[in-house]
Amino acid sequence: MYRYDEFDAQFVGERVAQFRDQVERRLSGELTEDQFRPLRLMNGLYLQLHAYMLRVAIPYGTLSSVQLRKLGHIARHYDRGYGHFTTRQNIQYNWPQLVDMPDILAELASVEMHAIQTSGNCIRNVTSDQWAGVAADEIEDPRPICELLRQWSSLHPEFCYLPRKFKIAVTGAPHDRAAVKVHDIGLRMHRNSAGEPGFEVIVGGGLGRTPFVGPTIREWLPRADLLPYVEAIMRVYNRFGRRDNKFKARIKILVHELGREEFTRLVEAEFVRIDRESFAVDDAELARIAAYFAPPAYEDASGDEAAFLLAAATDKAFGEWARASLAAHKVPGYAIVNVSLKPIGGIPGDATAEQMEAVADLAERYSFAEIRVTHEQNLVLPYVRKKDLKAVFDGLAAAGLATPNIGLVTDIISCPGLDYCSLATARSIPIAQRLSQRFADLDRQHDIGPLKIKISGCINACGHHHVGHIGILGLEKAGVEFYQITLGGSGDEQASIGEILGRGFSYEGIVDAVEQIIAVYLAHRREGETFLDHYRRVGAEPFKEALYAAA
Repeated sequence: MYRYDEFDAQFVGERVAQFRDQVERRLSGELTEDQFRPLRLMNGLYLQLHAYMLRVAIPYGTLSSVQLRKLGHIARHYDRGYGHFTTRQNIQYNWPQLVDMPDILAELASVEMHAIQTSGNCIRNVTSDQWAGVAADEIEDPRPICELLRQWSSLHPEFCYLPRKFKIAVTGAPHDRAAVKVHDIGLRMHRNSAGEPGFEVIVGGGLGRTPFVGPTIREWLPRADLLPYVEAIMRVYNRFGRRDNKFKARIKILVHELGREEFTRLVEAEFVRIDRESFAVDDAELARIAAYFAPPAYEDASGDEAAFLLAAATDKAFGEWARASLAAHKVPGYAIVNVSLKPIGGIPGDATAEQMEAVADLAERYSFAEIRVTHEQNLVLPYVRKKDLKAVFDGLAAAGLATPNIGLVTDIISCPGLDYCSLATARSIPIAQRLSQRFADLDRQHDIGPLKIKISGCINACGHHHVGHIGILGLEKAGVEFYQITLGGSGDEQASIGEILGRGFSYEGIVDAVEQIIAVYLAHRREGETFLDHYRRVGAEPFKEALYAAA
């Protein structure tokens, strides 16, 4: 994992000291809220519905046990005992006091963390596959590239004040677990005919009020050209992006209005003008960064399989958890452990201080002291020997973190909604809780099979509802909440934007509507057909008929 050098440490320390002075001036009245706003946003501090909210960056979703334990400490001492993990692999604190903010940032700096560029019209936290470096299907670990992009983009003098916020995602596997097609820039690693790794470059994806799946503007870009090419994209956006209307300011609007061909022409022309030698990814520098992500000291675990299978067969609870929570590891005898933050009836993505500390302890004992944060508001222990899985399960169960629902109907993504967010138009969390309770039976969840429900409390789509197999958007009309349903969305390599079914449903009726949709699928699916496959085969009409025919 990346470690700060002397420059990083000095820079972050100086930023903390600067913000301490700014907070003192705000508390004394020397700065008005309007004057303070741009200063706090540069440090990831929002003013939400009821209180300030701090968003902390977790670059490419990778944490050390020391860092996670510190996040738990901050939750306990400066917040209300919990934090909220987001769909961009960050963590948010919903109740910090302004007077404590400099101390919180100092605590973060002590473990090489910060909140810089987690808000504002800049390049945000670069995200990646939560299984990076360990996935069995991976071409190459994308995190060194993510770190290179992080260093390049941090306080970039040309891109600190873009037309709108900007998000980059990178994946190194054929199966896209980073949703690269719905980011401002998405990078998918491929090998060319010579076996060299490079990137498919996707630009102009995004969700919100105008959702788009991004088009590919380069099928394969040599790794050495990555920084100059991304620089060219950013220059075109900074020059031509709309600044007169924030709803049309994202790069997806520019790509859509210009068209893929014209936008690509502008980028290629700018790319030619750039001094590529000064931007090129130097092999020695990339090797230096890659050394921070070197594989851990794996043990010979080839004999672990039999003991694991026996334990899973004889302990029902452990077997159910293993069935849902484990993913194939590239090293024989190891497993990727996915940790659900979606207890039945709980708040998706929330973790208490005690739970964060418990996961940090388990990571130190069984996962080379490393944790990942996922796009789906869960955690990952990436390096667990199969012989240790039962001990990890027991530890997670003791912390209330062993819900065996990863990828199932109760593994719901939800934004904070009207319970916290000043932009929200409807509640999200209570809908997620009610759905979770309605489908709590584990046998029923497995019968339904893989199903992604995603809920947003407003059109900004922080819950990624557009790419949910079932998406739910909370809206408001004449002071009353109602919920619009979309079907058929997906954020993977076959990305698609969900189709709106029809008129919305009331707060009281939305859970019944989802149940009816699932009932239609169960009644008509083919053998082995998932919900998404079924929808893509039959389309929206059977679901519309079931929901609206009687009206």
